[in-house]
Amino acid sequence: MARKARVKSTSGIYHVMFRGVNRQDIFHDDEDRMKFLEILKKYKEYAGLVVYAWCLMSNHIHLLLKEGEEGIGATMKRVGVSYALFFNWKYQTSGHLFQNRFNSESVEQDDYFLTVVRYIHQNPVKAGMVGRVEDWRWSSCSGYYDQPCFPEGLLERSRVLQMFSPDASIAKEKFREYNEQTNQDECLEDYPFKRRRLTDEEAGHEIKEILGTREIAQVKSLPKDERDIVLRKIKSIDGLSQRQAARILGIPPSLVFKV
Repeated sequence: MARKARVKSTSGIYHVMFRGVNRQDIFHDDEDRMKFLEILKKYKEYAGLVVYAWCLMSNHIHLLLKEGEEGIGATMKRVGVSYALFFNWKYQTSGHLFQNRFNSESVEQDDYFLTVVRYIHQNPVKAGMVGRVEDWRWSSCSGYYDQPCFPEGLLERSRVLQMFSPDASIAKEKFREYNEQTNQDECLEDYPFKRRRLTDEEAGHEIKEILGTREIAQVKSLPKDERDIVLRKIKSIDGLSQRQAARILGIPPSLVFKV
């Protein structure tokens, strides 16, 4: 089936999302997240992107940006390929990291532009990973709240803040109130994957269901082919990260990543 053509934004602004193939984690540690943001900054400068908001989750990424001197598709391809090369080199894996091409929607209206910013910042809260938007280190929220925001020079916040007030202090106060409002925002609604991270106890129960008569402690001693089959099934558990699975199974994370 032919891919659906990407809708061209008349404003040049897009809400973009990358997600891991087969729901796999695309970030395993802070170095991974820092590397992705460094790559994004590199291509921001190369192509003249304007980056208004971002959030890096465990297996997907949200970005709100304005395309620069080349189409958004070309720039996002550069970003995705560069990060996948780093990831595969670091974890000694191969193959696709991201599921198909990136997903996107055109952002044309000011009110929806602000909705997307809030939606992106509230992603970790709605996923149950933190209690407050400012507690998630890997989003642009900290930059809007005058807190340290890595990497320096990536975030362009003036457009957002000026939509609340020409006075900087008032704008920040009003933005914070808006950014933390309880809401039912839905953006990129065709994205089917919303899940809560499992606790270790819940994950252990799900793993035992897959193992049947086997014990968790026996997995690391299984022959490689048999172990790989089991690990593929375990990796499909909703809400279970690959690093969490490795910890519960008592095996090196690299064994899980490579399957």
